Amino acid sequence: MSSGLAVEIKNLVKKFKPSFRAKTIRAVDGVSLSISAGEVYGLIGPNGSGKSTTMKALLGLVAPTSGTCAIFGKDSMKVDSRNDVGFLPENPYFYKHLSGAETIRFYGKLCGMRGKELEDRVNEMLALVDLEDARDRRLGGYSKGMLQRIGLAQALVQDPRLVILDEPTAGVDPTGSRQIRDLILKLKERGITVFLCSHLLEQVQEICDQIGIIHHGKMVRQGRLEDLISLEDRTELILDQPSPELLEKIRALIASEEGSKLLSEGHPRTTLESLFLEETQ
Repeated sequence: MSSGLAVEIKNLVKKFKPSFRAKTIRAVDGVSLSISAGEVYGLIGPNGSGKSTTMKALLGLVAPTSGTCAIFGKDSMKVDSRNDVGFLPENPYFYKHLSGAETIRFYGKLCGMRGKELEDRVNEMLALVDLEDARDRRLGGYSKGMLQRIGLAQALVQDPRLVILDEPTAGVDPTGSRQIRDLILKLKERGITVFLCSHLLEQVQEICDQIGIIHHGKMVRQGRLEDLISLEDRTELILDQPSPELLEKIRALIASEEGSKLLSEGHPRTTLESLFLEETQ
C-alpha cells in the first residue's frame, strides 16, 4: 500500500448467491479507490449500487470474492486493521434505557478505558457532539438527529484515525443534518480521515474532498470534487465593472480597456446532483 493512504481498495469484487438455485449477483464489480490521510471521501450511488457492500468489505465484515482492501496498510480481513477505525452504520442500535453519558461510557469500557481517562473521554465526546445538556436523558427520548450524534460519539470514543459513516444523516431533519455536517468538518480539522456514503448530494458537495460515483457495482466516476464538477468545454469570465462596449467585444478588448479587470477565468461548474444523474441514468 502507498504511504500516506488511509484507505486503499484494489479491484474489489464481491459476489453473492441469494439461494441455492439463484443466479450469482455481483454486488461490487472491480471497484478501486484510495483515500489520503486527512481527507473526506464521499461514495454516492443509487440504492443497491454496492456502496454498503464496499464499506462492509473495507471493515472486514464480508470477505472479498477477489481484490484487496487495506486500512493504513493493513489487510482489512485482519482484526488489527480495525484498531484505528470508528464506524457508524446507517441504522445503529442503542440500548434505549441508557442515557447519553452511559452509552459513551459503555463503548469506552469496550475499548479498554477505565477511571479518569474514561470519564474525561465521555465529557469530551458529549461536548464534541453538543449533547452535554442531554447527557443524563435516556436515549429513548432522543430525536433521530441526537441518536446519530451519539452514534458519532461512540464511533470516536477510541480516538480513531479513520471514521466510516454509512448514511449519517438518514432520516434526520435539516437542522440535525447541518449539525452532523459541521461535526464531519470538525473531524477533518482534527486530521481524521472520513469515508462516508450519503444520498444528500448537496451535503456531500459541501464537505468532501473527493467523490466516487458507484452504479451497478462499478465505479463510474471518481476524483477531486472541483475536477468532477468543472465543465471543461465552457469558459467563464467574471469582470469588474465592464463597460457595455467591453461586453460586446469581451476578450479582444480586455487587455486594452482601462479600468476593467479580468478577475477570474476558468470553467463554470455543474452541480454534483447533475453529474450524479448524468452518470447513473
